[in-house]
Amino acid sequence: MNNNKLYPFERNRYYAGKMLTSADFQAEQTYFNNKRRFLNSVMYGAGIVCGLGVFSLDDLSILVESGVAIDGMGREIVIDSSVVKKLSAIDGFETLRSSDVSLCLSYEEKEVHTVYSVNQTDPDKNYEYNRIAEGYRLFLMDKEDIPLSYEMESEFLVKGILFEDNNFRVDFIMPSTVCRGRQVKAIVRVTKLSSVDLKLTYHSTLQIPAFNAPDGSHEIYVNIDNLFLEPGKSKDFDFWMITQDIPAPETNIILKSGSVSASENAEVVAAPANFTIRVLLSDVSPRDLVNTEIGKVNLEMKGIGSHGDYIRLADLSLVRTDQAYIIEELTESNVKHYITSPSQEMLREGYMDFFVKNADISQVAVAAVPAMQEEQPKSRPEPQAPQISTGVLEIPLGENPRRGEVYYSGEIMHGLGKGNVYVDVGYEFINEDTTISSSAKSTIFGNPELFENEQRNVVNAETAIRVLNDKGSFIVAAKLLENVDYLMLTYRWIAIKFPAGNDLELMEETGGKSISAVTPTVVLGTKESHFFGVEYHNMDAVSIAYELTEPNSGEITADGIYTAPNKEGVYEISIYCTDMPLICTYAYAIVKKKGLD
Repeated sequence: MNNNKLYPFERNRYYAGKMLTSADFQAEQTYFNNKRRFLNSVMYGAGIVCGLGVFSLDDLSILVESGVAIDGMGREIVIDSSVVKKLSAIDGFETLRSSDVSLCLSYEEKEVHTVYSVNQTDPDKNYEYNRIAEGYRLFLMDKEDIPLSYEMESEFLVKGILFEDNNFRVDFIMPSTVCRGRQVKAIVRVTKLSSVDLKLTYHSTLQIPAFNAPDGSHEIYVNIDNLFLEPGKSKDFDFWMITQDIPAPETNIILKSGSVSASENAEVVAAPANFTIRVLLSDVSPRDLVNTEIGKVNLEMKGIGSHGDYIRLADLSLVRTDQAYIIEELTESNVKHYITSPSQEMLREGYMDFFVKNADISQVAVAAVPAMQEEQPKSRPEPQAPQISTGVLEIPLGENPRRGEVYYSGEIMHGLGKGNVYVDVGYEFINEDTTISSSAKSTIFGNPELFENEQRNVVNAETAIRVLNDKGSFIVAAKLLENVDYLMLTYRWIAIKFPAGNDLELMEETGGKSISAVTPTVVLGTKESHFFGVEYHNMDAVSIAYELTEPNSGEITADGIYTAPNKEGVYEISIYCTDMPLICTYAYAIVKKKGLD
């Protein structure tokens, strides 16, 4: 591999009377070439920009389409027209040692256009090349001679081993930092470690306290049955989740249970359950998170992980005959590396629409859990001013609206979040104001009949509002008290959210709503952890808070992961709805030292 360090840059300095030699002009070209190639390497990387498809025409010949590539030194490689080559006519063919080879492309310069030259230092040299042609070279090399690509280890992903033996390893991989309220993907990767002919069956349940699975639960179910892999090969299984919008700085993912067998007839045994990984929670967007991770790679790290001075186009499997090699198979997939070109971004986004689906998982309800200070008694917050929001809504009446009929608005988001919100509506209309000799907008809150003598264009209707506390929205119903000829009713709405913890909130009607712990009682060893999940009865999922009822009874995180203390005992955990503290339950942890009954 050539030295691909193009910096630091040095350019000509011109001054009056400077004598220019060929070395000065070469320095001028070198400066601008290296600057351009440096930008190519850091902005685009190495790979194929477009084209350069490879096809087997027959057993002995290949076709390489026209295209553009950039090598690891930032140099542009252009094949301006498709080229057909006999395999035996490609450079490197004579030195091949194996039947598994790679077709590669590299940058090549040639001196062209001879001209007459008077060379003062060499009277016998009458001709010089006047130009340098930038071209390419196709060559073959044994696949075993291709150096392994070295990528700098990134802190973007966190990995933990769910299961490992002499034959298989099962890894759990996901971003080490996730974005609150956003989707995130976790990968379960199975890798075959040995050459023994076995199939893997692996089942496990992972607890994900700060995430919602597509079914709304806090668990991932991994079900892998009779998986066969070639030695050294891997297979990924994707699991999508939504990160809850909770203020906790981090969360843990815990292996609840697992079982494994290494062949179809082998006995299923329990897999080790000591798996825990830590994930940080962030308020930044996924794009900013990724940009930060990519952007912090310095020049030294880029140099260590840089690509070579050639581009792989295809792998060929050859068969030797008495006369020559013939092409048995040609493979481009997983060989070519393509460069993302900004000019193709719109086309790329259009194609990606066929594969990216956000609707299903984004509809999963996400419950927010407030920040908690461990081992602190519950206290009321300081008094705060009410939050107020307002807007206009319309209720369509359709054709021939009549007295006694009830019409409904759509679901209106008031923007004040979940919890107790008071909403009122008033009929809004335009009337003529004689004091200013023009039309003016008016709103009537309450009974419109009281203004019937003053305004003829007021619709007499009875209204009611249904506030959806757990969704942060409301619906308005209007019952006509007289026949009207309007097509639409227009109302001004006002929403007021009172501070959490006031008397109105405590008096909220619970009406049979309740919560319970999925596992009310657990037995743990000292310093062991357990996630207390919650089930909802006669209510939708809401924000949940956790508290320890006694000091020095362990630790509980905002997302419900309890860690036992270093002493034995029975410890109580209080679980309650953040917006409805009267709806609560309790869970208990029986802590015993390991090895004791």
